[in-house]
Amino acid sequence: MIFFLWACTSPGGKESLDSPLETAADSADSSQIDSSSSELPSAEEVLADLRDNRDEALLRWSRASGWPVHTTDGWLVVNTDLSLDQVAGDFDSWSGTSLTTESRFSWALISAKRGEGYKFTDQSTWAADPRARSYDYDSFGELSLVRPTAAHLDRWLQVGTDQVEARELRVWVPTGGHDRVLYANDGQNLFDPNGIWGGWRLQESLPPGILVVGIDNTAARMDEYTHVPDDIGEVVGGKADDYGLLLSEQVRPLIQEHYGEPGPVGIMGSSLGGLISLYLANQNPQDWDFAASLSGTVGWGSIGLHNPTVIELYATAGHGPVPLYIDSGGSGSCYDSDGDGINDDDPDASDNYCENLQLAETLVAEGYQYEVDLWHWWEPEAPHNEAAWADRVFRPLEIFAGL
Repeated sequence: MIFFLWACTSPGGKESLDSPLETAADSADSSQIDSSSSELPSAEEVLADLRDNRDEALLRWSRASGWPVHTTDGWLVVNTDLSLDQVAGDFDSWSGTSLTTESRFSWALISAKRGEGYKFTDQSTWAADPRARSYDYDSFGELSLVRPTAAHLDRWLQVGTDQVEARELRVWVPTGGHDRVLYANDGQNLFDPNGIWGGWRLQESLPPGILVVGIDNTAARMDEYTHVPDDIGEVVGGKADDYGLLLSEQVRPLIQEHYGEPGPVGIMGSSLGGLISLYLANQNPQDWDFAASLSGTVGWGSIGLHNPTVIELYATAGHGPVPLYIDSGGSGSCYDSDGDGINDDDPDASDNYCENLQLAETLVAEGYQYEVDLWHWWEPEAPHNEAAWADRVFRPLEIFAGL
């Protein structure tokens, strides 16, 4: 039973602007204005808010317009790492523009165009803006972007409820719009090429037209992604319904408001992230048009205890309306020596192979049909890690794109 817990250099310098508020406004490209100037805040308005309560203001402006904030004076960037005293980017040919230092933050106004990248630097260390609404990756890591129109990632900070810890959302926004939305668990592992095992590299596999909402996990991953307690040396788990409320009450309304949720809506994950995807699709089938589980820990509940597994939940529910994709790597001899009804007792089995095979057979017995509303893939001996999931995630993505 496997349930992983995962929980650029630029030469030269640039003199600071003598009058940053005025100079950035004078040189701003008017074609890049998000809305009429009468609707934009002034830079001084935003700065005054930051001086009054930095942390609350950073989050408030992040939600309201995203960083950098478009002001009547130019694009306002704000940095809380005072050791990095410059901002550099395409707007200044990466030469470096001095930040104005306040007591708890520094800032600058830049005359960037849409889609241009920037980072904070001291000409030795280069760091992306951790609050930038939009970003992508270059050969040196994360690259902050100014309101791009090409495919990119958006971030939304501190999304949570009273029941579960707040976390970040990472939204892949495709070029040319989207006609379907896929919610994906373990968001921090999906897009970052420097993520664990190289990450999923999801942007490399995505068909056109899919908006992907990556929902970060937290230290409570094992509780949030499981529907019942189980004993893995300690008894943990059982907060899946609280996690489901995070999606229904916070995440999906945010996405609907800012991006729209047209067409089919799916949910996907791996390991415990696959388990929670299948569980939510079974519990709330009216909310989902597709669910995908890669190497899902579908025997959870039968590891040390015997609470209902998702295999048993689907058997009880019968043939449901949500098309399902399940897979695994690994291999094993599938048998039930302890009599709990789950074929998970081969100590040499790997990657949840036997449990997913049993789930597929259970679904067929309940009326699901292969290649119609059920897809089961086995990748023999594939390991339980992001590199393996990255190699085969194109399969559920192509199915979802075809719905």
